[in-house]
Amino acid sequence: MTVKAILAEKGHDVFTLGPGEKLSEAVRVLAEHRIGALVVTNGDRQIAGILSERDIVRIIARDGADALESEVRNAMTSKVSICNENSTVHDVMEIMTRGRFRHLPVEKDGLLDGIISIGDVVKRRIEMAEREAEEIKQYIATA
Repeated sequence: MTVKAILAEKGHDVFTLGPGEKLSEAVRVLAEHRIGALVVTNGDRQIAGILSERDIVRIIARDGADALESEVRNAMTSKVSICNENSTVHDVMEIMTRGRFRHLPVEKDGLLDGIISIGDVVKRRIEMAEREAEEIKQYIATA
């Protein structure tokens, strides 16, 4: 299964924020939408960074509550790993495991096209395993 198939099912919507926004606004958006990360863009859908709950926890641990008044650019990860629509579930799992993160932006033609979470990947892997098990059962039953 490819990222293109996952996005066709879940959609291409991504919550984004600009690098000059306050961290307090990022926290509000994360909580309101019950999500774990925001993609940071410059308004043109070019990926400038990613901001996860972990990034926010780290800066608050370092700077205290005043960190919430700082800009997103001070807490975001600017070296962002990405995938594209041709990436497979296996590819995405490997990237996420190696990088130890749970959200992977999808880029198409240099622009943000969606986001894949570890939940999306696990759901598809379970579906694939269940489908394979059913096919094996059917094969055995007809053999």
